[in-house]
Amino acid sequence: MANSSGNGKGPVGVSVLTPILNEEAHILETVRCLQSQRIDQDVEFLFMDGRSEDATRSVLERQAADDPRIRILDNPERGIPFALNIGLENTRGEFVARMDAHTVYPPDYLARGVERLRRGDVEWVSGPQLPRGTGKWSRRIALALGTRLGIGGAAFRSARHELEVDAGYTGIWRRETLLRHRGWDQGWPINEDGELAARIREAGGRIVCIPEMAALYVPRDSLRALARQYWRYGNYRAKTCGAHPESMRRSHLLPPALAIALPLAFVRRSRVGGLARAGMGAYATALLAAAISRLGAGIRDACSLPAILATMHLSWGFGFLVGSGRFGPPLRAILLLARRRSREPSRAA
Repeated sequence: MANSSGNGKGPVGVSVLTPILNEEAHILETVRCLQSQRIDQDVEFLFMDGRSEDATRSVLERQAADDPRIRILDNPERGIPFALNIGLENTRGEFVARMDAHTVYPPDYLARGVERLRRGDVEWVSGPQLPRGTGKWSRRIALALGTRLGIGGAAFRSARHELEVDAGYTGIWRRETLLRHRGWDQGWPINEDGELAARIREAGGRIVCIPEMAALYVPRDSLRALARQYWRYGNYRAKTCGAHPESMRRSHLLPPALAIALPLAFVRRSRVGGLARAGMGAYATALLAAAISRLGAGIRDACSLPAILATMHLSWGFGFLVGSGRFGPPLRAILLLARRRSREPSRAA
């Protein structure tokens, strides 16, 4: 059973879930961002601490002493889906929001989400995920994420009007929706929101992204950290596609195809090698075009984009291939995608 601090006992309008682990440097900024939310309902802030080894817990306890809306829950397993489920178990709100650390949310984030849910016809409301770099490399990665190659098929990264999306970045739900879907699957330490989104959509639920809920987040600040992040994304996206074939998009196949093409391009005197070299040449041209399109941000930053984008795509692609070996290849998802593609011309006719 989770341990908590805070003296709230009655129902509230919105429960906010924030998983944390070793956030000493940023936790005060996170608390202040949450406390600045403007909404005409009672709110509680649940922080699920993965047994931080720094001063995160003591800082939060001091904040909780001054603000009874703050509750601190213990997350002995440390992982994000464990944290979210512990938080969900302890919520008292009609609505539940996930608001992560290292992210800056607009002050009406909760109010906008609740308003859209109350209008009906959707089960998950989120906002665009907008990168905001702080260090040298996080700034460059944010720049890369603003290009077409950086956005990829993730519509939630750049929505300018309400869009129906496959998955959302954090967001808000009715509590009953999360309970009906049994919360987050703890077998997904990565891509837990993507897996939850697949289940909601399979049940007929709609997920929308609205620009008024745009949130700023800080990307990784090194190529090594970026590579590790995207490797894990690719790994668990393969698992999600295997478990939920309908969730696969065409864009999910491009990075693994690129990862396969890279070593094949070195095969000489072979038709396959020639095709791979042609593909890699086209990809290099696209990377160069992305860099040129961002020259206004400064030559050094623009020139870093090919390395950043290639790191993202290849790490994700090789991660997807390894994940396919680890969890099983998502063959049903690929076949389903192929059937959809084959039906498209007849629909157009």
